Amino acid sequence: MKTAVKHDADLVVATFSDQIGHDAIIEWPGGVYIELYSHTVTPDYPPLATVPDSRIYVSPGKVKSFLKAFIPFSNGRVVSDDPRAPGIEIGRPNETYRRIRVESSFGNMMLLVTDGHLPYPYGRETTGYEVGSLTDTLAKAKNAGATVLVAPYTADKRIAALVQFPGGYIAEIHAAAP
Repeated sequence: MKTAVKHDADLVVATFSDQIGHDAIIEWPGGVYIELYSHTVTPDYPPLATVPDSRIYVSPGKVKSFLKAFIPFSNGRVVSDDPRAPGIEIGRPNETYRRIRVESSFGNMMLLVTDGHLPYPYGRETTGYEVGSLTDTLAKAKNAGATVLVAPYTADKRIAALVQFPGGYIAEIHAAAP
């Protein structure tokens, strides 16, 4: 926590205990909230096959200050910065936007730099999951009661869809494009 605060994060929820460890919530410049946690009990589940993407929407005026604070804190690096990413990824197919991908010890992050004018359901999904077969995964999700909110589309060497699961959770699911 001290290191995060040293790098311009604001401690929003002080450290608290849960059943398997300790948590705290911080806010980075640009209004980006992240929960930090440490386990005191060894997790009992297999490792993930792929690393999910945190999908973070940030304004053009705050992206620089967010990166300036987060990159040194996380020992991360910008792996791509596309100032003309296809707008279909944010529900605006006739436009472009800026997409920045970051890798760090805290996982993968996809920064979607926008003016905030996003059609539903964009901006409500906070995670992107890579799967082997989007078609198979969408079929399983529908059978489990999920609803495909955005039909599959292809962009950035991925085929992706937005899905709402029972209870309201919305996620982006993608696979490598053929």
